[in-house]
Amino acid sequence: MTAARARLTEFDIRRLIKASDDDDRAAAAHKLCRSMEQIDMSEEDRAAAQKILRMLADDAAELVRRALAVTLKSSDLLPRDVARKLAMDVDSIALPIIGASPVFSDADLIEIVRAGSAARQIAVAARPGVPRDVADVIAAEAVEPAVRTLASNDNADISERAMGRAIDRFGSSPEVVAALAYRQVLPLDITERLVALASEAVREHLVSRHAVAPETAIRLATYARERATVDLIDQAPAGAELSTFVAQLNARKALTPSLLLRALARGKMALFEHGVAELASTPHSRAWLMVHDAGPLGLKAIYDRAGLPPRLFQAFRAGVDTWRQLMAEGGDVSSEAFRERMLERFLTQRPNAPRDDLAYLLERLDQPAPGPARMVAANAA
Repeated sequence: MTAARARLTEFDIRRLIKASDDDDRAAAAHKLCRSMEQIDMSEEDRAAAQKILRMLADDAAELVRRALAVTLKSSDLLPRDVARKLAMDVDSIALPIIGASPVFSDADLIEIVRAGSAARQIAVAARPGVPRDVADVIAAEAVEPAVRTLASNDNADISERAMGRAIDRFGSSPEVVAALAYRQVLPLDITERLVALASEAVREHLVSRHAVAPETAIRLATYARERATVDLIDQAPAGAELSTFVAQLNARKALTPSLLLRALARGKMALFEHGVAELASTPHSRAWLMVHDAGPLGLKAIYDRAGLPPRLFQAFRAGVDTWRQLMAEGGDVSSEAFRERMLERFLTQRPNAPRDDLAYLLERLDQPAPGPARMVAANAA
């Protein structure tokens, strides 16, 4: 190494120092770094080389610093302090180092994710290996393109918790859902959540590739469609022709007890009335009288005629009673505040409802009503 080091220090370094043209100095820096990478060094040689690298990292010319970053981006010769310095440089210098350097610690990478731009977060997420702690922070804090890149990186160690966090934040993004769905290994709980969110093609992949029974996929897909339907009703203008709407739902076999219960618990009484009228083949005016009969028999009679399951009657009874109580107290039934009060009171009565329905309703209680953007996302589910 001594002769080689002499050549480097006496020719290339002289050329680097004396060259006034940035291109010449960058070419000299590239040759210097490439030569260092190819030479088998002793500890003394390595220390000498790293002094030269620190000098290059301080060079005023961006081209010289870029030559250093690109040439040694995957080398363990680069000192950690130099890698950290280059990671704070302009993107053309920082991104190659952030995306490949093996000298960063997990703490370094987490710091870059938390302080960096979207481009730098993406560079961390695309590294040849992403440790679990780093992946956790990306899933919880990084921008959507970085989370999507992480999910697409099969060399990223993504925990079930991180996958769940990614779905919590970006479950409405088809790209994130697909990237997670096509990972080689998925926990069962994550797979089931993805089935509910995925497109038909991705859902088929999940069912065939991962441990999900077809009946589970069908159930979750139906669950997602019902959520989208109730969200659509939340956005429907006043006076919407619900009778036509529920007839169409019934023709598609989508006018289910679960959908009606969710709609009722959200305060969508008109949808419930039209729904039972459709199922019972009864005019809406007659169904309305029976639903709102103050006695104990009217609701039960129209409920049975609609063919709704006996085990859910008390849950529907609780919903109707809650709606009636709130109406007596006054309030605009079309307002979101009314719907939230309706849902809250309904749930405090612990109705005898399926777990999926209660989980959905509790989720709605924790979240604001969907705006137009969320409605579109729901319809795409």
